[in-house]
Amino acid sequence: MKNDEYSVSLSRVVKEQGLTVLHAARDFDSVRVRTADVNRPALQLAGFYDYFDPKRLQLIGRVESTYLMSLGESQRREAIERFMRFDLCAIILCHGIGDMPEILEMAEKYNRNVLSTTEDTSTFMADLITMLRTAMAPRVTIHGVLVEVYGEGLLITGDSGVGKSETALELIKRGHRLIADDAVIIKRITSELLLGSAPELIRYYMELRGIGVINARHIFGVGAVKPETSLDLVVNFELWDDEKAYDRLGLETETTTILGVELPQYTVPVRPGRNLAVILELAAMNNRQKKMGYNAAEALAREHDALIDQGKDF
Repeated sequence: MKNDEYSVSLSRVVKEQGLTVLHAARDFDSVRVRTADVNRPALQLAGFYDYFDPKRLQLIGRVESTYLMSLGESQRREAIERFMRFDLCAIILCHGIGDMPEILEMAEKYNRNVLSTTEDTSTFMADLITMLRTAMAPRVTIHGVLVEVYGEGLLITGDSGVGKSETALELIKRGHRLIADDAVIIKRITSELLLGSAPELIRYYMELRGIGVINARHIFGVGAVKPETSLDLVVNFELWDDEKAYDRLGLETETTTILGVELPQYTVPVRPGRNLAVILELAAMNNRQKKMGYNAAEALAREHDALIDQGKDF
């Protein structure tokens, strides 16, 4: 997956993955990784370059190192030099492979970044790809509030002043967690997974009309906030309209699509006297039950139909 809009600095990869820098190119601090795909260059070291993307991070594990060590010294140097002539983003030696003099020699000659890790190649590759895909994921910023209720990520949307932040505040007091208030950054990590977080500047801050801005982490403690969570349900608040017929059974599931991922959505009418925090707690639990295969509305409909088939009243 390539992403021209987002990229990750190589120095960040080094820091987050705990890599050791064996040789830093002159542009080390400015190099950016622009693809979440990585490459194990076994075929390239054997001479096959018909399909090769040098912009990927190049991982050398035991297979590649064993092959190189099986070559004579001149052949090994030739294979490594042919590889290093490409404009490589970086080479990462995995599995605690010792420094290969030829690799460091050619890294110096062609100004390439060489890094190392003691992690197993497969394990490190999985962690690295996950980190890169998360950092480069397609994203959108939505006006709303994101909270985690009973492990379910609830995105609360609606017009300004409808009560989103006040409801989130009540949920925090009831033991649930705030992720973002006012602006929610949503990333598509996989074809089915969305993660939501807050912009760094306003993380854990809340705006409450009549009170002002508060820091939820400082007031309620670190247990009341969370950096990010998955999006499982969208709840849209709207002012109560007496002329509108609201869903009372829930047999038909309303959905909304964010970044190509379809999510269930509830429309909750707001008016004085409704305990919105309790309603959202029930919405979260009901959504979890549906994911586990139980739908209360469908169960009631089946029981109703069974009574009718038996000629009984209910």
